[in-house]
Amino acid sequence: MTTPATDHHATPTAITRTTATTRSAAPSPAPDPRPYYARAADTMTALIASVPADAFDQPTPCDGWDVRALVGHVLDGARRFAEMGEGGAGTRMRAPAVPTGLPDDAAAWTGAYASARAGLTAVWADDALLDAPFTLPWGDVPGRVALSGCLLDTVTHCWDLARALGGDAVRELDQELAEYTLAFAGDAVPAERRPVPGPFGPVRPAPEGADAYGRLAAWLGRDAA
Repeated sequence: MTTPATDHHATPTAITRTTATTRSAAPSPAPDPRPYYARAADTMTALIASVPADAFDQPTPCDGWDVRALVGHVLDGARRFAEMGEGGAGTRMRAPAVPTGLPDDAAAWTGAYASARAGLTAVWADDALLDAPFTLPWGDVPGRVALSGCLLDTVTHCWDLARALGGDAVRELDQELAEYTLAFAGDAVPAERRPVPGPFGPVRPAPEGADAYGRLAAWLGRDAA
């Protein structure tokens, strides 16, 4: 399955496209998301490294995306955020692109993601970028909110990939990281402004006793049961 070249999964405030007024809206000022992104990227790296060669065609909780498509989306997302930061204040994020040339081999995908993540981390080490303006598909926001969107995407897809892989992968996820991300998602992806069709379905009830990832998934419209 080919990775879709669309930006329609865990992207905060995609709903701000709807009108000129909402397009300018942004979540409340966020703290520095970089330490949380580092933890999320560590988790994603470990998950990608654990994908068996015969699992790339397995479905994930993202409708229409198999493991290959999901990992390709995460890889491209890290590259896009790195390139946007490199462009500096006022840069518009490029459109998504399908990663090519990678075999169904965990080591190859892990290496590609590690390189993209390193590039993102190096660029965004510049504190000035946190308050610089950027233009993303979902609105014009300061860098700290943009990077929080990257964090939300990464954390959510960690859960997606862990669910697809099964076993102990979900239970071993970083719960504190998901709690932090859920707090951001509650502001960035409000329940009442979700276009249909759109990147997020209606909020679903979280299963009784759901962990932070289950509650995050339910908030974003996924079936966390």
